[in-house]
Amino acid sequence: MKLLLPLIVACSIASSPALADDPPSPGSRPIAVRTTIAKLEPYAETLVLTGEVRARASSQLSFRVSGRIAERFVDVGDHVKTGQLLARLDPSQQQADVANAEAALAAAEAGARQAASAFDRQKALLDKGFTTQSAFDAATKAVRTTAGTVDAAKAALDIARANLAYTELHADTDGAVTARTADAGEIVAAARPVFVVAVDGPRDAVFDVYEQLFLSLTELPDITVGLVKDPSVSVSGKVREISPTVETRTGTVRVKVDIGTPPAVMSLGAPVTGRIDGRKMPAVLLPSSALAEKNGTAAVWVVTANGTSAELRPVGIAGYTTKDIVIGTGIADGDCVVIDGGKLLRPGATVEIVGEEAP
Repeated sequence: MKLLLPLIVACSIASSPALADDPPSPGSRPIAVRTTIAKLEPYAETLVLTGEVRARASSQLSFRVSGRIAERFVDVGDHVKTGQLLARLDPSQQQADVANAEAALAAAEAGARQAASAFDRQKALLDKGFTTQSAFDAATKAVRTTAGTVDAAKAALDIARANLAYTELHADTDGAVTARTADAGEIVAAARPVFVVAVDGPRDAVFDVYEQLFLSLTELPDITVGLVKDPSVSVSGKVREISPTVETRTGTVRVKVDIGTPPAVMSLGAPVTGRIDGRKMPAVLLPSSALAEKNGTAAVWVVTANGTSAELRPVGIAGYTTKDIVIGTGIADGDCVVIDGGKLLRPGATVEIVGEEAP
């Protein structure tokens, strides 16, 4: 039994597979790989933002008096013209105020006429010496008092008529209704916004941008704004306004891009993308399948000059796209890089190129 134990251990060691770190044996089978030739070319990182089209200016419309909305004539999405009637309050109270003011004015005017007649009589009697100076002064005072009463009644009537006119809400500009906060039958307070109208004219593309983005921009570039649903529809825009404050909840800064008068399909509220081209730099674009790792850093397998082996070379990553990696350093123009099969490679392994992609 003691003689069999060393024999069993020796057989186990002889039959165990080679470790992954061990160099391959001279007669090992080549590993099939696919490669591509690296090509240095100018690359500019493209930043893509998402936002929406908004009006340069908007108008919040509200009634100047309180009351119950009797009628509403437009809704969200309707286009309105300057002076168009949008809604009307129940005018019963304002009509009663106008009638009361008209009656008060009529009474004041009657009093003024009576005071004027008394003044004329007192003046004629005073000239003939048949009345006293105090009676004449009283008549003069009455004329002036009643004249003031008439002026006050006229002013009250003007206010009553203005309040009656304020029961109708008219558009103050040409534009599109983008919001409505009340409907027929509701009681609204004076100055409460009922409609928001986006003024016709220039449009802005509005984006919420992370603050760190501005650290990588040395100057404000032109931005290409395109429709999300149809990227072929695009316009060029310039940054018009950058909010001086950061939104505390999202950590973003609001940026408004002037797009002038865009195509009709870029309507208000349409989702759009903004593309910004960064600074160009020489780089190599490789498929993401080429990426490997060496000592905790990014690396790729590069076929050696003899074409039968590959070395794992550290590289500097300049950026990522949806399907490629952008290599800034570590790869020279013309290097043969493994893009498929690299996961099976190890240092010293023999490779067999079974396919090569055009750069």
